[in-house]
Amino acid sequence: MKAIVYHGKEDLKFHADYPQPEINHPDEVKVKIAYCGICGSDLKEITSGPFFFNQPGSTNPISNKKYPMVMGHEMSGEIVAIGANVDNVAVGDKVVVEVTGTCKDKHRFNDSPSRNKPLCGACFDGYYNACDSLALTGLGFSDGGCAEYVVTSGDKVVKYDASKIPSDVAALVQPLAVSWHAVRVSKFQEGQSALILGGGPIGLTTIFALKGHKVGSIVVSEPALARRLLAEKLNVQVYDPTGKPVEQCIEELRDMSPGGRGFHHSFDCSGVPATFETSIKCLRIRGTATNVAVWAHKQIPYSPMHTTMSEKIVTGSICFVKDDFVEVVRSIEAGNISVDELKLMITDKIPLEEGIEKGFNELLYNKGNHIKILFTPQ
Repeated sequence: MKAIVYHGKEDLKFHADYPQPEINHPDEVKVKIAYCGICGSDLKEITSGPFFFNQPGSTNPISNKKYPMVMGHEMSGEIVAIGANVDNVAVGDKVVVEVTGTCKDKHRFNDSPSRNKPLCGACFDGYYNACDSLALTGLGFSDGGCAEYVVTSGDKVVKYDASKIPSDVAALVQPLAVSWHAVRVSKFQEGQSALILGGGPIGLTTIFALKGHKVGSIVVSEPALARRLLAEKLNVQVYDPTGKPVEQCIEELRDMSPGGRGFHHSFDCSGVPATFETSIKCLRIRGTATNVAVWAHKQIPYSPMHTTMSEKIVTGSICFVKDDFVEVVRSIEAGNISVDELKLMITDKIPLEEGIEKGFNELLYNKGNHIKILFTPQ
């Protein structure tokens, strides 16, 4: 089958004859891919990895798989085969795929190095999105969606109503689930205000997640003009921090908050020292700053009194769980998240065989011109 395969850092290849996956466990399903998107995490694996992928020659501690491996974890498709134990979906169902690979999955792999080991602390407590061995389908765990087919666990697929959600928009459910989880982790309440720092794909999906939670008002801080213009089309206020000192940005952003008292919530979707500082200092008393960005492994300055004096909360959010996918799908189907607005996120749709040059390379070198590029193998 056609597939885009990760062979290591700066080594991505298109395969015209990659082995088609087949069901190997009664809990599994086979999905024919309709669309698959590119994530910023994919790009980091190419330029600076491996991160989620294991180091060269080693295997994933759950699946025991190693790259070369098909990329892609933002996917929609149709069920074409089901294992004997699967009863939540049927052949022909349109689905999206929850793509975590964690301790909960080790039973599917007879040669899993972790098969006889206890669950990690996060999985034992039910927070498998923070598994000690977290990887993703298409990002270090197993072959992903930049292909014609993918095989995954039946309990990881979520049905959607194709009469209400087009298959290209359905491929956005995964990045929406990242933001939905962050909003849930923040303990956001209906009618509260929010500041989003960074208007890239996850910053923009955070707008939709907040709308799905009935936000009061949103301000998005983003230096790129094209992304600010798109955020404006989503009916939120925007702010341009370009060339301004951090303290000036903080003062001006606070002025944009309700009554100038600061925001109830901030969501850092950029992950740089300036946005981290801003995310805390722009909050009102007892506000919550939620880090959604994936940072490089380096420390930054932080003063605890910025939070202590105003009883603020600083927390983080990683990945998602299946419930986030279910709630996103339901919110779109109910009209709480607009399909027409979601379509604005899709800046290009291209054949899979052109995916490296017109997809990955385009985002690596011209990302300011795009939000979400989708591949289709069909």
